[in-house]
Amino acid sequence: MSAPETTPPAPQSAPSTVPAGFSPRLYNEDLAPRTGEASWRTWDLFCWWMSAWHSLAGYTFAIGLLVLGLTGWQIVVAVFLGILVLLWGFNLMGTAGQRAGVPFPVFARLSFGVLGAKVPALLRAVVAVAWYGIQTYLASLAVMTLALKVWPGSETLTQTQVLGMSPLGWICFLVLWAAQLAVLYRGMEAVRKLSDVAGPVLWIAIAALAVWVLARVDWSIDWNHREGPALGTGATVSAVVSGAFLTVAFLAGPMLNFADFSRNSPDAKSIRRGNSLGLLLNGTAFVLVSVVIAIASAQLHGQAVTDPVELVRDIDSVALLLIATVAIAGSAVGINIILNFVSPAYDFANIAPSRISFRTGGVITAVLSLVIMPWHLYSSPVMVNYFIGGVGALIGPLFGIMIADYYLLRRGHVEVDDLYSDAPTGRYSYHRGTNPGAIAALVASGALTLLVAFLPGLAALAPYSWVVGVVAGGALYLLAEKVHPSGSLTAGPVHAAELPAQR
Repeated sequence: MSAPETTPPAPQSAPSTVPAGFSPRLYNEDLAPRTGEASWRTWDLFCWWMSAWHSLAGYTFAIGLLVLGLTGWQIVVAVFLGILVLLWGFNLMGTAGQRAGVPFPVFARLSFGVLGAKVPALLRAVVAVAWYGIQTYLASLAVMTLALKVWPGSETLTQTQVLGMSPLGWICFLVLWAAQLAVLYRGMEAVRKLSDVAGPVLWIAIAALAVWVLARVDWSIDWNHREGPALGTGATVSAVVSGAFLTVAFLAGPMLNFADFSRNSPDAKSIRRGNSLGLLLNGTAFVLVSVVIAIASAQLHGQAVTDPVELVRDIDSVALLLIATVAIAGSAVGINIILNFVSPAYDFANIAPSRISFRTGGVITAVLSLVIMPWHLYSSPVMVNYFIGGVGALIGPLFGIMIADYYLLRRGHVEVDDLYSDAPTGRYSYHRGTNPGAIAALVASGALTLLVAFLPGLAALAPYSWVVGVVAGGALYLLAEKVHPSGSLTAGPVHAAELPAQR
């Protein structure tokens, strides 16, 4: 007889007590330093990566590189190179978060100040909320496909529009919207358990889709397939490098707030192994499968199908259609919670910790994702490119500032207690709670990155906006600290690795 299942405690709405020396403006139990046993081990991070990669967005992004003029095998090379850069960045941010044992908005206080950290947190939250809504909407389209196939009578619910979406569309969207909120409302342990199940299951479903498409083309594909004219050697190399850095930009947001998850890992070794298996091995395998599906679909339809939902519509069997739809919708739920829901939940909690918990931050995220009506947002390339893309372009400078601060300036040293103190004498209070040098570096490097990303005359450099932002942000921050030292290094720091296990 098995032992009864226990339900992990959900995050509290507000802390009953605040530790001595900590400010209620900066602390609640969800933002607190890690205590107790670490739960996110190598297997959990491996599954996290499966949930993060196996999605409509991941497939569409990889196949979207065809527009650069790359062949199938060249896309795999480009994404693999990007994955190597991502592995470096995720290991750096993941290790820093694990040693400090705090979530991203608290870790950002190290560079930006205990109050100034609200700036990077809110920038990350804006991007995540927008993409959370868009991903939910895209998944609801797959659910609509299933509904129309199983219940033909539901066609009548698509003939009118309410705020830009049909009644059937609203039903499908709200079902997925509520399901995701229910998971996050149970806390980070529920997120971990969902990731552990969803990742492997979705891999099986995606592999099955690849087998189904391959069978329809007699198990033969052309790896030299391209959607445009052939490129010269120089142009090919440029396109491959551009594809690599576009891959980095695709996951730059989650890389920035990876501490939200890695802080719950037992050691840096678990993080590196989880990232190697989940990002390097699994990520490359997923790209291979995506390219196989795309090339096979091109042989069937004359051009690569960039939306897996279109392939699902070709399935005649209701049972297979149900499995495919569950896989697609499940992948959207998994990636949304992992990449676009957890981060803003913490970020909003950081605004007013005494009143907003992780759970409440999740509700705010869900409500905002509904209010912005993501179906309108997704249908407007201008809005996606200039608003979401513009804010997203600032992710590179933020990453550069935080990594330069932690590894180059502080050499991995941090006083965790001072991250929760708003006393004027606190190590990270700086000037009225904000580090002017970090803000100045963000503004200057952010302006440069936006010019690179959107100025027509610099279009050739646009794929490199992330790396430009990282280098500029880090360099300008170090320069600001050299010219006008913030003073946070003057009082005998304690090494972060000594703190989490002993709190």
